Amino acid sequence: MKSRFLLSTRRTLSVRAGGWTRYFGFALLLFAFAGTASSQQTSFKEGYDPHKVFDPNFDDNGSTVYRSANGAPGPQYWQNRSDYKIAATLDTTAKTITGKVEITYTNNSPDKLPYVWLQLEQNQLSKDSRGMLSAGNPKMSFVGGDNIKSVRVEQHGKTFNADYIINDTRMQIRLPFAMKPAFAKASAGERPKGDKIKITIEYSFVIPPARMARTGWMDMKNGAIYDIAQWYPRMEVYDDVNGWNSLPFLGAGEFYLDYGDFDYSVTVPADQIVVGGGALENPKEVLTKEEIKRLDKARKSDKRVYIVSPEEIASPKTRPTEKGMLTWHFKMKNARDAVWACSRAFIWDAARINLPSGKKSLAESVYPIESASDSAWGRSTEYTKAAIEIFSKDWFEYSYPAAINVAGPVGGMEYPGIVFCWWQMKGKVLWAVTAHELGHNWFPMIVGSNERANAWMDEGFNTFIDIYASDEFNHGEYAPKRDNEFDPVGKNPARDIVPYLLSPESQPIMSYADAIPGQYVHELEYYKTALGLYMLREYVLGHDRFDYAFRTYIKRWAFKHPTPEDFFRMMNDASGENLNWFWKEWFVKNYKLDQAVDSVKYVDGDPTKGALITLENKDQMVMPVTVEVKESNGKTGRVNLPVEIWERSGIFTFRYNSTSAIDSVIVDPDKVLPDVNASNNVWTPGGGK
Repeated sequence: MKSRFLLSTRRTLSVRAGGWTRYFGFALLLFAFAGTASSQQTSFKEGYDPHKVFDPNFDDNGSTVYRSANGAPGPQYWQNRSDYKIAATLDTTAKTITGKVEITYTNNSPDKLPYVWLQLEQNQLSKDSRGMLSAGNPKMSFVGGDNIKSVRVEQHGKTFNADYIINDTRMQIRLPFAMKPAFAKASAGERPKGDKIKITIEYSFVIPPARMARTGWMDMKNGAIYDIAQWYPRMEVYDDVNGWNSLPFLGAGEFYLDYGDFDYSVTVPADQIVVGGGALENPKEVLTKEEIKRLDKARKSDKRVYIVSPEEIASPKTRPTEKGMLTWHFKMKNARDAVWACSRAFIWDAARINLPSGKKSLAESVYPIESASDSAWGRSTEYTKAAIEIFSKDWFEYSYPAAINVAGPVGGMEYPGIVFCWWQMKGKVLWAVTAHELGHNWFPMIVGSNERANAWMDEGFNTFIDIYASDEFNHGEYAPKRDNEFDPVGKNPARDIVPYLLSPESQPIMSYADAIPGQYVHELEYYKTALGLYMLREYVLGHDRFDYAFRTYIKRWAFKHPTPEDFFRMMNDASGENLNWFWKEWFVKNYKLDQAVDSVKYVDGDPTKGALITLENKDQMVMPVTVEVKESNGKTGRVNLPVEIWERSGIFTFRYNSTSAIDSVIVDPDKVLPDVNASNNVWTPGGGK
């Protein structure tokens, strides 16, 4: 049985516009409102079909041994594993990366794997890539791509030159022997270890200049900055939903990756400062004694500590040796990816991150002197520390030894434990982008969704948690997160999305990332998704039920691969609310909301005996309804009606206990819903709607 909203009137309602905090007085049962009965007409209006949105066949696939009906991983849930050992060298003159990657791939699936697929994202920058051709084959000042020098496979104790093909951004390796399924010899209570292979690839590529890709370099006053990502061949995901996830990298759709351990070394000129995701394993070889001392001080300080100060930029005193090359060695545990950045132009500061369990992490920032003012990157470590602490407290504890913010040529891109942000950002923009990119450490770094197929599951979820982080940071210094610099959102975010909903080019949220027109990427993946979750939390479920369900989803799918259906089911199950109507109308379809006041009539023609107020749902989207009634005697009341009023019809009539003539009836008086036609939301006597 579905839980139902309760109904009440309130003479006053507290509303905080910045956070849309709503206080519902759910006091009386729907059919016992003020001692009167509600009634519902069963006529159908053109434009609304209740059976479309209240669809009993929506998500009726049931559970499997891998994914449960309640949205949790099933008793035999599995995922394959990719562990990486990488050694790469940066040539700052030729602007190239030359490397070797050893991938230990483990098949935990119940399937034989006669071949495996890898991703070569640098090939998106090649002249005839699908990404370039689908973008209209623009004139290219830079042509890049991976140069694969050798591919070897070690299997069953023997090493073979690999039989492989490269197709655009994908490489298929056809194995000498099919990898054995992990469940082949499983008995009750046992899960045998998966079959393993080792793939070794030697490769190189030219680093693109700034603004060409999610990796790049740019010159600054004191030397070039290098943001190095998508810098090694990596495994595609093989899962129980799609098998091999082989969508090509076209540029917009991001990444879907296995979890594993990373052991990587980068060799760079000795004058470079390197930061990377994970823990630095050889500080004594690449840092001075003074820098190690300062890092130790930073781990105990809630205020930033300079590791390399503005006065020390590019000074020989900051390097253990002045000439030649140095190798920086990092390790990253249970992560999807590992990236790094370097420059001789970096200022470097850090401070302690305090986590809810009592554990500590380290907030770090590196940036050039051009970015160093206290209105800009001088506050980056403060922002980084605060964002990680807020997200950890609100949702799930941060899992990496450091959180690093890099000012450089990449406008905003996220990786486990490290993010790249544009060097010219400052103030509110820098806070917003820093918090957003760091928030991706929860979605999709911890909760490992498929970004290329379902970009909204990381961008939208992350935009949603950003709203509350901005409310909390420094007593709301940059709150509310409602301005057009980051979101096309004004004073009424729900109403501001209406032009997009009405656009003939609008699409459902559940669209491939690369299929969304560029001008609608933000509105769809970020804004509409976040607004949907916001309405669920503030208007439908309330904070307690939403937060419990959302945290349960994060906890159960941490370091795993959820699908949209897993999310929908988990939220339904943990909140105790069948929200399938909402998932379908807001995420799967692109339905529009148009709630209206149809008419007001008095009982026996006498306003002191009560009024019969008729509402209409004129389009295909439904939502619970808040109605505000103002009477001529000065009284104001509110009625909160559950979404179930629309299950049988688009017309609903309820009795309101008026004691005098009604001056106005308003649907959605606080404008918290994306109603596409506000003109029919208000009824006044004589004036109609």
